[in-house]
Amino acid sequence: MDNKFVYLDNNATTQIAPEVWQIMSESQQLFGNASSMHGFGRAAAMGISKARGQVASLIGSNSDNIYFTSGATESNNIVFNIATSLIDKNGGKGRILTTTIEHPAIIETAKFLRTKGYKIDFVNVDSSGLLDLDDLKNKLDKDVVLVSVMSANNETGTIQPIKEAAALAHAVGALFHSDATQSIGKVDISMEEIGIDYLSLSAHKFYGPKGIGVLATRGKAPLFNLMHGGHQEKGYRPGTYNNFAIIGLGKASDIAKRDLSFEREKLWTMREALRKGIIDRIDEVIVNGNQEHCLPGTLNVSFPGAEGESILLYLDMEGIAVSTGSACATGSLEPSYVLLAGGLDIEIAHGSIRFSLGRYNSMEDVDYVLEKLPPIIKRIREMSTR
Repeated sequence: MDNKFVYLDNNATTQIAPEVWQIMSESQQLFGNASSMHGFGRAAAMGISKARGQVASLIGSNSDNIYFTSGATESNNIVFNIATSLIDKNGGKGRILTTTIEHPAIIETAKFLRTKGYKIDFVNVDSSGLLDLDDLKNKLDKDVVLVSVMSANNETGTIQPIKEAAALAHAVGALFHSDATQSIGKVDISMEEIGIDYLSLSAHKFYGPKGIGVLATRGKAPLFNLMHGGHQEKGYRPGTYNNFAIIGLGKASDIAKRDLSFEREKLWTMREALRKGIIDRIDEVIVNGNQEHCLPGTLNVSFPGAEGESILLYLDMEGIAVSTGSACATGSLEPSYVLLAGGLDIEIAHGSIRFSLGRYNSMEDVDYVLEKLPPIIKRIREMSTR
């Protein structure tokens, strides 16, 4: 193996930015309990308050509507529990709508709630993985309490028409939620402008620490005490603050907002170089997802005749880290449900690879992948035909 390592799995997680490490290190003295009234507590509380404002600025919200959680998975679950609480208050009447391509944090939650008797309908996508707005219209009615549509898909990178979806939801009196985890730092997100009532995000997707995220609300979107304890987060999400992680999230938010335009252009340039290079060097490739509405650093490609996990392992031997789909769905030999939802043939879906570029990648990384990938595909295809 060449003495080179290329990390192209940034949709699964990113490394912590040096500036984030630095401020977290400098914040070691802020060890006080932010709920304490003495100087140590007040200093920690000030750091948390600043971070709350930094996150709000990034997503077009305000500080009063930012609630810290352990990450988007928890935030998503909270939103769906809010919806079921509203249904319960209405005597069990009401439905939830979401899509067939959501992250497992929503898909599995929806499946579980169905076993409890809640009515949850799934909205389809077209062949490019784009939300079918006509199907959403047909499934919307006055009984829908929540519509949940991710801002961009974690596997294909397809950016969803969430502004239009939010307007349709509001037209029937439903609340609108978006898991914006993959979009933060890559595309503009403004809760107020788009009309998002609930937004979920995780810091580790945009160069912040793991184990910290946000549930943001808008206007009078209802919240319920789904956990009980102290007064933190207005009592809705009690528990002693993770000072260092929250401060790191705040810094990561600042950087994401500052560098958004530059990073978007850089990622798109690398992504397109990789896409065109693969097409030029390898026969029979299928680029998955919508190519007009897509995240700048995400490229999902299927290689008919080559199994995805074999490609991943061969690339790993060359020091290249990629994914066969969502990192939260690994361990399964089943093909990506996201690709199948768009109508991709099951055999082709089995041969898909997700390349997700990030801030610390370079064109040299792209060149290295384009050097190593073609012979790997050729070797696997030759073995599969023997």
